[in-house]
Amino acid sequence: MPAHLGLHRSYDAVIVGGGHNGLVAAAYLARAGRSVLVLERLGNTGGAAVSTRPFAGVDARLSRYSYLVSLLPRKIVRDLGLDFRVRTRNVSSYTPVERDGRSTGLLVGGGERRTREAFAELTGGDREYRAWQRFYDMTGRVAKKIFPTLTEPLPTRDELRQRVDDEEAWRVLFEEPIGVAVEERFSDDLVRGVVLTDALIGTFADAHDPSLQQNRCFLYHVIGGGTGAWDVPVGGMGALTDALAAAARDAGAVLATGHEVVGIATDGRAAEVSYRTADGEGVIGARHVLVNASPQELAALTGDEPPAPAEGAQLKVNMLLKRLPRLKDSEVDPREAFSGTFHIAEGYQQLATAHAQAAAGRLPDVPPSEIYCHSLTDPTILGPDLVEQGYQTLTLFGLHTPARLFDRDNDAVREELLASTLAQLDAHLAEPLADCLASDADGWPCIEAKTPLDLERDLRLPGGNIFHRALSWPYAQEDTGRWGVETRHANVLLCGAGAVRGGGVSGVPGHNAAMAVLSELGD
Repeated sequence: MPAHLGLHRSYDAVIVGGGHNGLVAAAYLARAGRSVLVLERLGNTGGAAVSTRPFAGVDARLSRYSYLVSLLPRKIVRDLGLDFRVRTRNVSSYTPVERDGRSTGLLVGGGERRTREAFAELTGGDREYRAWQRFYDMTGRVAKKIFPTLTEPLPTRDELRQRVDDEEAWRVLFEEPIGVAVEERFSDDLVRGVVLTDALIGTFADAHDPSLQQNRCFLYHVIGGGTGAWDVPVGGMGALTDALAAAARDAGAVLATGHEVVGIATDGRAAEVSYRTADGEGVIGARHVLVNASPQELAALTGDEPPAPAEGAQLKVNMLLKRLPRLKDSEVDPREAFSGTFHIAEGYQQLATAHAQAAAGRLPDVPPSEIYCHSLTDPTILGPDLVEQGYQTLTLFGLHTPARLFDRDNDAVREELLASTLAQLDAHLAEPLADCLASDADGWPCIEAKTPLDLERDLRLPGGNIFHRALSWPYAQEDTGRWGVETRHANVLLCGAGAVRGGGVSGVPGHNAAMAVLSELGD
């Protein structure tokens, strides 16, 4: 079967999947003078890092699946000349709570003095704030040491440990469950919970899980940019992937959407990539194949033994509001509370209980979640009329909802979970969220929810896992290869989130796969 019209019979590199990592790899390789073809199954590039208008007739362009940027190295933005910016959120987080019959909360942000006062008011003293400072000073030092290594060849464990050069930090982050450090350093249940949440985003684990998968998740959430800051992409996440697609095309890469790869045959030196389109099938020759898909998909394409099944554990909800709801905690302006991460039912004990209930096969009675309002930081994602009328977006990320809970009836369980999750938010609002929801052109409320099974169906995320599989330590282990993207086939590389140092919107696996190809070729 020949290649379709407009495509060559062979390329130096064929990239399977046009998500952000595949586009990063395409841009680097094309800029180095290689012939590059990207084959994307969907009708658009971007993968999970896209901006869409999910509500009929409403001019609101939401980052539908992934929405904040932390792990994207500025090096990639500079190297590829991307027209892409982020904005820092003025408030880090707000966590509402009922204490002694009074609605209050913890606001982190707005300056050191204000944060200290918020801790003191909630906890009755300075101890928790001092512990908070010491803990995040420690993670900040580690971030500065580790983040630059993500775009370098993989260090060994000993090399990374020497680079961190802090035995206490190494023990806390790399050797014992993160729950130990949280419980040793903090006393307040709410403060403990806020710290722990970074270990549970997209990761179904207990604070004391002996596998330390929660530690790996925590590590990736506190090292981004060498600071751990999570920023809002200007124009939505699609602005990044649009810029990457433009950079790849400008460098000479060919981006072919509507082309689903169905097989990869290789002898380690040359490969053939089989694909199908609405018009038929074809085969492309390649010197290298870079797979911007999950390890499960890679195994299916090459006919190899599949890895262990992956499982996602999150509920994703997108909303558009006519206005932000008023809070029961009248001391905090909703525009401040929602501008950072708004934690809901994420006390330390609440998180432990929710995990135990989900592990036992039931939806959590009190489902934990967190909310982000991107339009407060970047109003450009809304049409001018919506901005003028005070409309705002809300994105909710629910924790401890593993895919297995939805197997019996995805639609019914989704609705049950959504209702109970929003009820937890309503418990801290002075007015029901439903009263604030906007309506689309057909009169339906502007709200959509996605379970792990929905993400598996829509994006082919294995089990709905946003990282494709459990995150890895950022150092070399057995069979990881020099860059963490190698497979058992010499000329087939994994450049998706399932690569070592993958996960999140980072572009790191794409960069590293391109470097692996170019270093082999002597560039």
